[in-house]
Amino acid sequence: MFAMTATRRLALAAAVLAASIVVQPVFQQAQAASGIAAVVNRTPITSSDVSRRAAFLRLQRQKSDTKTAREAMVDEILKRQEIARNRMSVSTEEVDKAFERFAASNKMNPQQMSQILEKAGVGVEHFKNYIAVQMSWPRLVNSRYGGARGRMSSQELVTRMMENKQKPVTTEYFLQQVIFVVPPAKRNAVLGKRQKEANAARGKFPGCEQSKEFAAGYLDVSIRSLGRVLAPELPEEWKPLIEKASGGTTGTRVTERGVEFLAICNQRQVSDDFAAEVVFRAEDLGKEQKSGQNPNEKKFLDELRSKAQIEYR
Repeated sequence: MFAMTATRRLALAAAVLAASIVVQPVFQQAQAASGIAAVVNRTPITSSDVSRRAAFLRLQRQKSDTKTAREAMVDEILKRQEIARNRMSVSTEEVDKAFERFAASNKMNPQQMSQILEKAGVGVEHFKNYIAVQMSWPRLVNSRYGGARGRMSSQELVTRMMENKQKPVTTEYFLQQVIFVVPPAKRNAVLGKRQKEANAARGKFPGCEQSKEFAAGYLDVSIRSLGRVLAPELPEEWKPLIEKASGGTTGTRVTERGVEFLAICNQRQVSDDFAAEVVFRAEDLGKEQKSGQNPNEKKFLDELRSKAQIEYR
C-alpha cells in the first residue's frame, strides 16, 4: 500500500550520490565504444551503459570496475524486464518528481543536477532509469511475496503468536476519502482557494452515511470509500493526521488530485487472526526497512537469473 522500503532505499541512494557529487572530483564521460557488453534475454547492454554505471558506482563510493558495473546492469535489465512484463512500472511523472526532489534537497534545480550528472559521466537518462527501477522493483517483489497483507500460513501465524505470547491488538478504521478536486491546468490559480474551502468544510461534515449528500453541496468534490484499514496499513503521509483527528475528520493534505481529508467512519480495537497477520507483516517490513534489505528481493532476482539467457561479449 505504501512501499516504504523503496522510498527509503532510493532516498539513501540519492543522499549518497548528492554527497559524493559535492566532495568527489568530477569524472568526465569515458569515450566508450558503443559495442555490446552483454545480452540479457535479447536485450543488449552497451559498453556505454557499463561505463555510465561504473561512473555512478564511483559516485556512490562503491566498487566500480567494469565487471561489477556490467553485473549491476545485468541485474537492472532483468528487473526492468520483469517489471514491464507485470506492468508495474512507476510513471514517468513519478520519476521526474523524484528527480526534482533530489535536486531540491541539495539546493539545486533539475537543470543544475542534470549538468552535474552529465559531467560526472552518469547522465540524466541513466540516473532516471535507475530511479524507475528502484521505485518499481520493491512493489513487484511485495506483490509476488506479499507485503503488509502478505500470505502467512496458519502454521506461521500460530508460531508467531506463540513467540509473541499473546495475539497482537491493533486499531481498525473504516475510512472515507473526501477530495476537493483541483484540475492540473488550474492548479496554480485555484489551489489556495480550494484548500480554504476544504478546511472550512471539515467542520460541516455530517458523517459517512451522509457524505454523498455533503459532496453534492460543493463543486467538484468526490467521495471514495476506503473500507477497512488497520493501523499498520495506514500510509505514512496520513498516519499522523489520523492519529490527531478530531470531530471525525483529519486535517487536509494537498495531493496530486487536489485537497483531501479523511473521514473516520468508525474505529475500534481488534485482535483477530487477520489483524495479527497484518501486525506481524508490518513488523517484518520495519525490520527490512531498518536493515535496508528484503531477502525476497535477492530470492526473486536469483530466480530470474537462473531462467535468463545471459550472453557476455
